[in-house]
Amino acid sequence: MYTKPFLKWAGGKYRILNKILRELPAGARFVEPFAGSCAVYLNADFPKALICDLNTDLINLYRHLQQEGEDFIAYCASFFTPEHNTQSAYLALRDRLNASSGARERAALLLYVNRHAFNGLIRYNSRGAFNVPFGKYKKPYFPLQELRTFYRKTRSTPTEFIATDFRAVFARLKPGDVVYCDPPYAPLSQTSSFTAYAGNGFHAQDQHDLAALAKEAWQKGIQLVLSNHDTETTRSLYSAAILTCFAVQRFISCDGNKREAAPELLAVYG
Repeated sequence: MYTKPFLKWAGGKYRILNKILRELPAGARFVEPFAGSCAVYLNADFPKALICDLNTDLINLYRHLQQEGEDFIAYCASFFTPEHNTQSAYLALRDRLNASSGARERAALLLYVNRHAFNGLIRYNSRGAFNVPFGKYKKPYFPLQELRTFYRKTRSTPTEFIATDFRAVFARLKPGDVVYCDPPYAPLSQTSSFTAYAGNGFHAQDQHDLAALAKEAWQKGIQLVLSNHDTETTRSLYSAAILTCFAVQRFISCDGNKREAAPELLAVYG
């Protein structure tokens, strides 16, 4: 039984942890340049960790939980009330998130909107404003135990959380690191790309840069595992790696009748 993340996440890795974890070798430090819901971090066993993401709200959520524990959990819980589970209340709190300059408030509101928004999406527009509509759930789940488990993980595994671009993360790598990358995926078609969770697109050049950095790090003795869609493009980008391909059922989609299996690729540099 694996530890579940407390966030909903498009493309989350909880259901394929068995495939990912068996590819991760032992190492001195676990590094994730694309934190997402932290499903792999929560279940990987390393002496310490460096967890990064371009989404500042996400990293601040993890930081405040790490630093405050139960106090921050109680603050987050204060937004999970019946009066906050209406469309008007949701839109008001979404506006509050977008207008706030307080890292702690934005962090707690990110958890609120994640659990109350349509399909649990985390998505920002080009101006950096969270823009997912209300989800209309009868009783949104407050992930109390999952939050506590995450907090305990940060205490048992010394972890540094940094909001930064993946290129800066690769510049920090050192011998003994083991890296897992779960970037925004290369599109399967011209209309299937979803890359706006941090307010910025993840484009073809980013895919190429990531692949080049992974190969360069591997040539310096660092071991890496990367996830992506299985396409001709990704197979070419990761041609120096050992590739494992399989189908994955997607559970976050606008149309529940179209949640078909997608071709997944693991690239192992080790």
